[in-house]
Amino acid sequence: MNRAVLQKEFNKDEIDILKNDTKILSSFFETKNDGSLVYVLENLGRLENGCSKEPLLKLLDNKNENIRLLAIKNLAKIGDISLLKIFFKFAQKDESTEVRRESVSAIGRLRNEKAIPILIELLLDKDPKVVMQAIRGLLVFSKNSVVRQELKKIINHPNELIKEVINKEINGVNYSSGDTGKHDEFPEFLKNLVVLGDVMETLNYVPNESVHLTFTSPPYYNAKDYSIYQSYEEYLNFLEKVFKEVHRVTKEGRFFVLNTSPIIIPRISRAHSSKRYPIPYDIHPILVKMGWEFIDDIVWVKPEASVKNRNAGFLQHRKPLGYKPNAVSEMIMVYRKKTDKLIDWNISQYNWDKVKKSKVVDKYETTNIWRIGPTFDKVHSAVFPIELCNKVIKYYSFVDDLIFDPFAGSGTLGLAAVNLDRYFFLVEKEPKYVNRMKEDLIRGNSLFSSKKNQPNFVDVKNFILLTKKEKI
Repeated sequence: MNRAVLQKEFNKDEIDILKNDTKILSSFFETKNDGSLVYVLENLGRLENGCSKEPLLKLLDNKNENIRLLAIKNLAKIGDISLLKIFFKFAQKDESTEVRRESVSAIGRLRNEKAIPILIELLLDKDPKVVMQAIRGLLVFSKNSVVRQELKKIINHPNELIKEVINKEINGVNYSSGDTGKHDEFPEFLKNLVVLGDVMETLNYVPNESVHLTFTSPPYYNAKDYSIYQSYEEYLNFLEKVFKEVHRVTKEGRFFVLNTSPIIIPRISRAHSSKRYPIPYDIHPILVKMGWEFIDDIVWVKPEASVKNRNAGFLQHRKPLGYKPNAVSEMIMVYRKKTDKLIDWNISQYNWDKVKKSKVVDKYETTNIWRIGPTFDKVHSAVFPIELCNKVIKYYSFVDDLIFDPFAGSGTLGLAAVNLDRYFFLVEKEPKYVNRMKEDLIRGNSLFSSKKNQPNFVDVKNFILLTKKEKI
């Protein structure tokens, strides 16, 4: 039945009558269809007397697992310790994993010491979510020595989330940075700064927790003349070193957005095969291991006419095994610097005026498929589209934040940052690209509201001098 119809048939007053009269509620549960039962069970609200108990218990034999789950959920609201054995029975034996998990949650919600032995037994369950619910229930009694001892026993549980929770709650392990600086501020000398030089040498002198957002596209493995490496392993090792430093200079709980895609190294001759390297998928485990928490994968889709045609041969012969699709997508991988704090904490570090100014008020992307045409440039062969930069900056930073790109290329991210009332910090090792940035930023000089915020171009040697002046 349509929910709008159900809402008219069972308003709040009707539901209040049902839940406060055992006979009426029992009759309702016995005569109504599953749709009506689910709707009412979802909207019973607080249960402050025992009138609903017996009717709800009868529903535990229902074949519909959603009805059994909602019955357990509502029984837990009553807070009756006599229901402990029933909850335990369903936690152990119900055929639905969701009902089992809800039953463990119901045991925990009793907040009664009589539940401790049962919750301890459930720590041995094979379902990690059942174990997590048992841990949640036991943490209410975390000062109890027996409880702490039992929780310590699962410190090496195979599930990573369980290990993380136990380490935090029992061993006091946390991911807070301890930085005492203001979250919405950063070193003044990094404002609208472009450094010409080696990225690792530059990053060595950047203070901890200076950057609010990093958005970058690293050089592709041996695909261009400016990115030559002896081996793929050497390439990944280089990126690991850079992104470890990016992690260090990123503020607690803030974002790192990485644009990469698989790359093809052409074959030597027709007697050999070309080699395709899955860069985003090989970088991902490295990033997670160093302390970045994976948040989202966004697929950047380009028009097919703009990419290299790989299926011309297949178009003619149509033979299986020879199919090669045109690569119209790149990956935009979104990571957050691991922290115990929620996103709300990061937002609360800004005053309301700045939050209001930073709101995304225009049309925004509602899915993780972003259709954006590429940008072509005579100087740089792999330019960020300004539209792509705009989206990332608006979605993952606030007005006056510092936006960083360790592989700046032609500096599109800097232009986007200034357009959106942010500051940029860019590093690029190729002089011709930095010269291009100078042209663009000087040509767009009206973007800079005051002399204090003018773009500053320095080499690494002078950058190091700037960092030393900052410390004085």
